[in-house]
Amino acid sequence: MIEDVVFHSGYLGLFIVSFLAATFIPLGSEIFVAAMTLSGSNPWAIFATATTGNTLGAATNYYVGKYGANFIFSRYLKVDSEKRQNIERMYQKWGSPILFFSWVPVVGDPLTMVAGGFNLNLYIFTFWVILGKAFRYALVIMTAETFSMI
Repeated sequence: MIEDVVFHSGYLGLFIVSFLAATFIPLGSEIFVAAMTLSGSNPWAIFATATTGNTLGAATNYYVGKYGANFIFSRYLKVDSEKRQNIERMYQKWGSPILFFSWVPVVGDPLTMVAGGFNLNLYIFTFWVILGKAFRYALVIMTAETFSMI
């Protein structure tokens, strides 16, 4: 199973799982981050690997949204023009900081895709996404290290 691949592939496996977990593939990377931490792997390397992989996965969603937005919004997300303009205004007003929560299951992946669809500045996108994902992985690693001391 995927667990065996990740644990036998080390940091490369963690990178791949973290990348895929940030796309629309239903996969969580936290368990792998915690397990590698508990197994004694370097917490800084785990942090850097998972954050980088997850951020690049979110960037993939951004580009899917940016270059496939018209197709996706017209075919899969039935949103009329007026409603879409309202969503765009709301997202542009509040959208950048909300990307901090791009790590949250279910809502995070669509947030990153919508950011691309709305052509949010890539630097702003990257800042908020890295900040949120780094926060999440730091929390997972610190929690795992705390439990390993008990």
